[in-house]
Amino acid sequence: MKAPRQLDHIGIAVHSIREHCSFYEDILGLSLLKVETIPTQKVKVAFFQIGSSKIELVEPQDASSPVAKFLEKRGEGIHHIALSVSDIDQRLQDIRKTGIKTIQDHYIEGADGARTAFLHPSSTGRVLYEFIEKNDNNASVQKEDKYD
Repeated sequence: MKAPRQLDHIGIAVHSIREHCSFYEDILGLSLLKVETIPTQKVKVAFFQIGSSKIELVEPQDASSPVAKFLEKRGEGIHHIALSVSDIDQRLQDIRKTGIKTIQDHYIEGADGARTAFLHPSSTGRVLYEFIEKNDNNASVQKEDKYD
């Protein structure tokens, strides 16, 4: 199986993006790239550039969000590692043939309208991995200027 193209981002679950942004901007010196709401996943995300990768803060927008459940169970911290792939449909087919469980049967829409899919942590050494395939469609993503 072909290796992912690169580490796209590390996702960090937080209760409030606003409460954490100053650490990334003022202490770490990272630039806020964008903030957007992803209705399909019931989250708001903020991206900070670090080299060729990003750090993504993920804030639940609804108590039924998987991220809200993660925070309730584990508290704030690293939520997932996102790997950039090409042809996510084929990647999911290939990965399932190896016995690795996926959380979704098909990709879902993520930030910037990218196609995303998560591998179940029970099959990956308790690490939640996200495959992400970038595209030019920014369909239903609501972009915001700041983190409020």
